[in-house]
Amino acid sequence: MQYRALGKSGLNVPVIGMGTWQTFDVQGTTAEQNARTVVESALQGGANFFDSSPMYGQAERVLGETLRRRREQAMVATKVWTPSSEEGKTQARRALSFFGGYIDLYQIHNLVHWRDHLEMLERLRDAGNVRAIGATHYSSSSFPEMQRVMQTGRLSAIQIPYNPFEREVERAILPLAADLGLGVVVMRPFAEGTLMRHPPAQRELSPLRSFGVMTWAQALLKWILSDARCHVTIPATSHAERMLENAAAGEPPWFGAEERALVVRLAQRSYG
Repeated sequence: MQYRALGKSGLNVPVIGMGTWQTFDVQGTTAEQNARTVVESALQGGANFFDSSPMYGQAERVLGETLRRRREQAMVATKVWTPSSEEGKTQARRALSFFGGYIDLYQIHNLVHWRDHLEMLERLRDAGNVRAIGATHYSSSSFPEMQRVMQTGRLSAIQIPYNPFEREVERAILPLAADLGLGVVVMRPFAEGTLMRHPPAQRELSPLRSFGVMTWAQALLKWILSDARCHVTIPATSHAERMLENAAAGEPPWFGAEERALVVRLAQRSYG
């Protein structure tokens, strides 16, 4: 598994991680055992960067339980998400209790109440409970505000959507992140599943075989990671075998311009 330095964060992260939205919002012995199996596959494949949020229901708790005896093997990214400063502190205390007293990357989810939460996260960083601070947003309408937060110089990383359908970040966000030396975590690599509904035929992927691509999911992940401004992408899955498939996409060689253009054409042909 290839690793990249996540901007100014001080974290050396695998290029493939794992998200927990929906897939880890579960309860009950069977569902939580499945979550453990998926995490074991992720760790086996070297994909030891896990992203969560209090917005994701039970996901923080389930991930924390899954990592309880192997917290040191994982890098945890989570978020604060509330318009209340007091509730933000409560969320932070809860997250720290789930994840062994420290968070590797603590992010402000969707920039909600970001000024107050940023001050809180800086205090936690100074106390040694947070290694790096980031901010996230999924909507291009909020990218101007994201740029303003990036330009404060107080972030180490950002999290944004990027895939062949959602490329707005190429206009200003990715260039600014590169200029500022910020890490970039990529959410929604499969456009929330839309890009996986009608995958191209296997023969259409044949030009990508020499890059280690066997599946459409791997082509999409490698498309993102072939942009050196992107450090880690976090596909979510509830299937252990899919997690291993995703992790396998995190090895070079990376696509050039021709291969990235092919992936865009295949996406447009399948969904256009």
